[in-house]
Amino acid sequence: MGTVYAGLFAEAGHEVTLVSRPGAHMHAIRTVGLRVDGASGDRTVTVRALDAPPSEEFDLVILAVKATQVDAAVGSLAPMVGKRTSVLAMQNGLGAADIVAGHLDNHKLAVGIAAAFGASVVSPGHAHHTGMGAIKIGAHRDMPAGQTRHIADIWCSAGFKAEAVSDIITLQWEKLICNTSFSAPCAITGLTVGEALADPALGPICLQAGAETWEIAKACGIPLSVTDVETYVRAFAERVAAAKPSLLQDVEAGRSSEIDFINGAVPREAAKHGLSAPVNQTLTALVKAIEAKRGV
Repeated sequence: MGTVYAGLFAEAGHEVTLVSRPGAHMHAIRTVGLRVDGASGDRTVTVRALDAPPSEEFDLVILAVKATQVDAAVGSLAPMVGKRTSVLAMQNGLGAADIVAGHLDNHKLAVGIAAAFGASVVSPGHAHHTGMGAIKIGAHRDMPAGQTRHIADIWCSAGFKAEAVSDIITLQWEKLICNTSFSAPCAITGLTVGEALADPALGPICLQAGAETWEIAKACGIPLSVTDVETYVRAFAERVAAAKPSLLQDVEAGRSSEIDFINGAVPREAAKHGLSAPVNQTLTALVKAIEAKRGV
């Protein structure tokens, strides 16, 4: 996702610096350029690609690492954050932004939600995305509304369908409903979203996980717009039926997954209100057992 963002911002004329761990992907970007293709078209652009954060102040820092990598990455942001810098945290699930917030002044942090991009690295230096969905941006705590609108305008200038919103936490939970419905079930079984929902044994579990997330969100006082959770989850599954959730991709690749920030976030939030979330708790435990067996 980070290289998709970088490619489109660079094509629009923004001065872009891409910071990531060393490897073939970053080497290719430095030597032959960054190619991004997919729903937005096909282009190869030149971006500054660094293996470590530079000691200079940026206007906007977009943190696009996995939620599991935020704790390690956020400490490296300090050289790039000055008086005029805003930081946009763009991770799945719930909890990652709280980690980032522990390292920043409250007025500097915004949260972003990306929908329906489906990004992947095709080969070193080449990123592909299957969709061009919406980017929602909101204050994590005390960022002024004018600043979130300014950040959204920057995204719009690069061709994204971006919008500043007043209640990002509601949108996070509404996305979490869909993510919990399929992330762990697909990771456990290896099925796509459509296959999981169609399976006579697994489909009801997917719906139960989403319904439980919806119930816990309401118990937490989240003002959801979703009134019929099953219809909502089924409509989501229709749109992305062939997709493999990122949690499944992580399990297949032997990487540490974001389970604690997705299905695992539901029992964690439930416990704060003296409640339980047994469906998501069980799904989380099963994914963790798979990871443990593989030595992740």
